[in-house]
Amino acid sequence: MASPLLSRVSPTSNTISFSSSLTNEQSRRPFSTTFHIKPRRKISTVQAKIREIFMPALSSTMTEGKIVSWVKSEGDVLSKGESVVVVESDKADMDVETFYDGVLAVIVVGEGETAPVGAPIGLLAETEDEIAEAKAQASSSKTSSPIPPPASPAPAPAVVVVASPEKVVSAPVSDGPRKIFATPYAKKLAKQHKIDIGSVIGTGQFGRITPSDVEAAAGISPPKSSSSSNVASPVAAGTRIPPPKAAATAAASLPQIPGSTVVPFSMMQAAVSKNMVESLSVPTFRVGYPVMTGALDVLYEKVKPKGVTMTALLAKAAAMALAQHPVVNASCKDGKSFTYNSSINIAVAVAINGGLITPVLQDADKLDLYLLSQRWKELVEKARAKQLQPQEDNSGTFTLSNLGMFGVDRFDAILPPGQGAIMAIGASKPTAVADVDGFFSVKSKMLVNVTADHRIIYGADLAAFLQTFAKIIENPDSLTL
Repeated sequence: MASPLLSRVSPTSNTISFSSSLTNEQSRRPFSTTFHIKPRRKISTVQAKIREIFMPALSSTMTEGKIVSWVKSEGDVLSKGESVVVVESDKADMDVETFYDGVLAVIVVGEGETAPVGAPIGLLAETEDEIAEAKAQASSSKTSSPIPPPASPAPAPAVVVVASPEKVVSAPVSDGPRKIFATPYAKKLAKQHKIDIGSVIGTGQFGRITPSDVEAAAGISPPKSSSSSNVASPVAAGTRIPPPKAAATAAASLPQIPGSTVVPFSMMQAAVSKNMVESLSVPTFRVGYPVMTGALDVLYEKVKPKGVTMTALLAKAAAMALAQHPVVNASCKDGKSFTYNSSINIAVAVAINGGLITPVLQDADKLDLYLLSQRWKELVEKARAKQLQPQEDNSGTFTLSNLGMFGVDRFDAILPPGQGAIMAIGASKPTAVADVDGFFSVKSKMLVNVTADHRIIYGADLAAFLQTFAKIIENPDSLTL
């Protein structure tokens, strides 16, 4: 017969002991079993009191942004989704919203100043009680951070990043784990060169690790810019030629012409300059072709009252020709392969105050002429107001540049990075043309020149594309279908 089960709990330990005894006809054997219960860990929840407002990446080519204006002032109470600051990117001015409720404690980057993508531009306190701590954090970051060098080209995700519970410190030295601030491109380089990113000392703003920091850690010398040597004036005979670095310094310190004014690049002009320099690394060739525009001029006069523009007509014709020659719509971005783009997105160069921008007519081959014209007018208005969204100016697969309205008869265009070809369109002018029988007549003719990436597009490909484009322009009835 079994005896009752007895339990004993020790008041001074986390051990519960159970003892019992069993009785049968032959034996009586007591036994004891002990269970050890581990104490539950207390889960502590740490709530961020101070969050950082980062410089967002507003486009795929943006490496730094300029503060146009702060919508809110220090001490203002913010609600989630409320506009805080207006940032000028390389393409547009955009409002940046906060993702959290709180108080704008500190403005780190003032109006008119620039900061690289991902750098803190402000601090958001949870309540007014943390404002003093946020200001102290901002002051310590400024005093401990080195002077930021010019921003390195680094792709960044096109999202507004707000908040990080950790404090920002530059080049912290600690035995424990630390928060690493690095640009996405710097992380990519570190992975490629097998460099421990945690061991790299950042020289960017607030201790941020830049691509040049990773290259220095890997022992890679920065490439010498060929443009610096072109700036220097001719060297007189007998003058010692300084080393490249010294020559660049000397060129930068050349005396200014009396009465001249130095104007720094705007964000857009800096982006254009960067893209044009990048395009010099692509092997290109150019092909010109004459196109008779008499029938197109007649069609334009018919559809112009309905809001159709000449730009829409030319974009539609180019899109239809690209559909028949997809290699001209392809692109090569890594030098090792090329991509056949499934969409035909026609980018059109537009001159605006202070720069150049290329709004994109997406799926131009699938839209009818009237919808295409309406869409183009909307894009131009947004471009001139600097309100284009990233996908509206960086998704082009083929570019048109038209100077015909200025009377320019021919010109060459520079190939935009990431595209296979760009078409330069001249003015349509009356020209004496001989037919197959030798008789002369006066016809309207325009010249188009296409600059193409010779790595993926060859002369025969471009010639066939231009022949198709010319046939569509000379028989434009298909444009209205």
